[in-house]
Amino acid sequence: MLNKALFVFLILPGLCQSLAAPGSIYALDKPAAADILKIPGPDRVQILRLADGSTLVGRIVEIGDGAVEFETRMGRLSVPVTAIKKVEEVPASAIRNGEYWFPNPNSTRLFFAPTARTLKRGEKYFSDYYLFFPALTVGVTDKITLGGGMSIFPGADLDQQLFYLTPKIGLKSINNLHFAAGALLLKAPDNPVVGIFYGLGTFGTPDASISAGLGYGYSGRHLAEKPMLMLGGEKRISRRVALVSENWVIPGLDQPLVSYGVRFFGEGLSFDLALINPLGEDAIFPGIPYIDLVYKF
Repeated sequence: MLNKALFVFLILPGLCQSLAAPGSIYALDKPAAADILKIPGPDRVQILRLADGSTLVGRIVEIGDGAVEFETRMGRLSVPVTAIKKVEEVPASAIRNGEYWFPNPNSTRLFFAPTARTLKRGEKYFSDYYLFFPALTVGVTDKITLGGGMSIFPGADLDQQLFYLTPKIGLKSINNLHFAAGALLLKAPDNPVVGIFYGLGTFGTPDASISAGLGYGYSGRHLAEKPMLMLGGEKRISRRVALVSENWVIPGLDQPLVSYGVRFFGEGLSFDLALINPLGEDAIFPGIPYIDLVYKF
């Protein structure tokens, strides 16, 4: 029973793990850096980060010797070059009602499950599930994402902790349709390596998408006869909030597992708060709490 509980509870993170391309960013550390200021194309918008901590959203329309003319929704402003700390260019679609909707920093995952999106080369994030399961995930290339970590159970020695790896390979991307394959490798004390080999697809944008996949569990050299199935999705409902769900059909469990929750995020940080429940007569009201934290850097 304990092994099955560990399998259901800990294997799920590896089943079925690019953000929308980030805008170009350049810093103006010296007045001479004004040489790199430019007027953006018609489908781009600029975000000026000023030295006093304020932010302007609009477009540079004219570049002078010591200042730029910056067009915003409220009108045109003359901004001294020395006051500009950074300039970021983003797609015009990222500006909604005059606000910059930064990319979802956690679009390569649902809760436990991954999406078919991969990190860009050099992108990375630190994640922590249920406080005791931290991990570091890195974009090795634009198509290969590699994560790993270990449990931090209080009072347990190093040889009593769980160790896990979560490699993922992006197979194909066609517009808003992505396909990927990957695995979870989990090593528990005095037990063989267990985990899942999986494949999945994600359709949609980082702000609204559906993901579906299947995976075969394994223990040592033994592969499960029947696959696990996963269906989930995410929908951004405001600048800093999204709704997320992932749902499972797992061989050996009489009832599917469903989850539903809210993702709160900033430009590099996200926090998930959700409930997990079996679907049917064994449901527990309101559900088993789930939490995670992801910091992208």
